Amino acid sequence: MAKRSLVASWARLFNRGSKVLAQAAVRQQKALLKPVKPARKAAAAQPKPLVPATPRLARPAVKKRPAPLTRAGRIAKPALDAIAAQHRFPKARGDWLPGLAIGPAGTRRFTLYRPAALRGPPQGMALGQPLAPAPLVVMLHGCAQNGRGLAISSRMHRLADRHGFFVLYPEQDTLAHPQGCWRWYELRSGHAQAEAQTLQLMLDQVGLRHAIDRTRVAVAGLSAGAGMAALMATREPLRYAAVVMHSGVAPGSGRSTATGLQAMRGGGSVALPPGVVLPPLMVLQGSADRVVDPANGRAAAEAWAQAAGARGLEARPAIRTDLLALADLFAAHRETFPEVDLRRAA
Repeated sequence: MAKRSLVASWARLFNRGSKVLAQAAVRQQKALLKPVKPARKAAAAQPKPLVPATPRLARPAVKKRPAPLTRAGRIAKPALDAIAAQHRFPKARGDWLPGLAIGPAGTRRFTLYRPAALRGPPQGMALGQPLAPAPLVVMLHGCAQNGRGLAISSRMHRLADRHGFFVLYPEQDTLAHPQGCWRWYELRSGHAQAEAQTLQLMLDQVGLRHAIDRTRVAVAGLSAGAGMAALMATREPLRYAAVVMHSGVAPGSGRSTATGLQAMRGGGSVALPPGVVLPPLMVLQGSADRVVDPANGRAAAEAWAQAAGARGLEARPAIRTDLLALADLFAAHRETFPEVDLRRAA
């Protein structure tokens, strides 16, 4: 009895589905046999009368609010701010102008400080009249340091504001040296010459974009930067008016990593190119320096004196070396730097 009722229900369902399919087929057949009406011709488009456009008032610009930080952004923001602070130069009246130079050693970043007085023509000067060229001081940092750190410790931008000269802070790439040292000692492999040439191309690039007096360019360096400054001066001495070495090693004392470390301990010998007129040199060296032996400063000064045909003198202690020692250098070469008076600043 149950089987008979199940079969009957399936039969009713099948008949109902067949009836629906048949009705759909009939409707589709009627639609195909229906005559097609001809399409109406589109009416000819009539030209619209010209209406003068009403001027639209400019809407005030609306500042968009920054999107709220996500959870990951809130977590990463302190670290990103700390990284940005490591590359932020101190506040000054002038401008910190970043740049990038390309040379045989690759790309090297730099930051140029331009005093406020050198931004444009001074009062009373026509706008089209070019600025008078100003001196340039190149500051090379030491190991585990960058241009920002040297700018903060030396405060050279304050002197630049007072006396009107540019200050250039090149930066070593950590891919070239993990500790950011200038490779003044890699003479055998050619890395030292490549970095010196890259820095000189950097100076050319800066000189093309800014009003810099090419005859009044001084290069100064600290530690590894001092060795690179001396190397640059011996390679092209006519390009520099003065050289300053602070706790550095003279050129030729090291030709590889091993001999460079030996020279820092006072075991190297200075080798200057013969027959070259070198620019004036100032050596600043601490007597209790445990990283760079004080003998390196004496050796550099004696080698420079012999190359210039001068006789050496005993070293004397310096007071306020950051200003007074520089004042001695500029006073000895007043014809090159006539407007600089650092003793008054000290």
